[in-house]
Amino acid sequence: MRRLNARRPLERFRAARPARPVYDAGEMIGRLCGALVAEELDGRVILDVSGVGYEVLMPLGASGRARALGEPVVLHIHTHVREDSLELFGFPTSVERDVFRLLITVPNVGPKTALAVLSELPPRELGQAVAQGDVKRLSQVTGIGKKTAERLALELKGKLPKLSAEVDVAPSAAGAPGNRERLIGALTHMGYRAAEAERAVEAMGGAVAELPLSAALKEALALLAK
Repeated sequence: MRRLNARRPLERFRAARPARPVYDAGEMIGRLCGALVAEELDGRVILDVSGVGYEVLMPLGASGRARALGEPVVLHIHTHVREDSLELFGFPTSVERDVFRLLITVPNVGPKTALAVLSELPPRELGQAVAQGDVKRLSQVTGIGKKTAERLALELKGKLPKLSAEVDVAPSAAGAPGNRERLIGALTHMGYRAAEAERAVEAMGGAVAELPLSAALKEALALLAK
């Protein structure tokens, strides 16, 4: 009597399982145009495009700058591909997306870390910090240690200044004034009145200059909730 191959049923089962999706680089999303219908504290937004809601991660406060460009909202998208998923990162300008793409070429800097950098250092300020080799300023960004800051300063030197000069925003001074303006902007873009945002920021005192923007935003929101 011929013996049955015990492995065949398992092989048939494996063959019947649906394969993991494979994402083609030619199918990447580069631009979305629609209406912002939801926004989270971590910069995550839902962009409604013809009835389809796209979840997009953005630098803190960037959604407000996108709104300022007019209606509907236009986001420049970087599509990050993993083995079995896609993540969309959105930016108000193509220059900010270019800076993001440069950041993720640096070893140990993933998309979430690059987003944190742009949340706390807009392209112009990032270019200044890199050009000056300001490791201390770079290491103040959430998730960036001294070694990574040194690598950022080294590997991005000569690449960012040209890009940052193209960003059509006024430069802000380093330290408290720049942090204060960005924090107020993030709060007003979330729907708070300018007067409310300013009172919360004033109540925080010197913490505005010392805390990363993400932590300062959480503290300001806690004050506004009282």
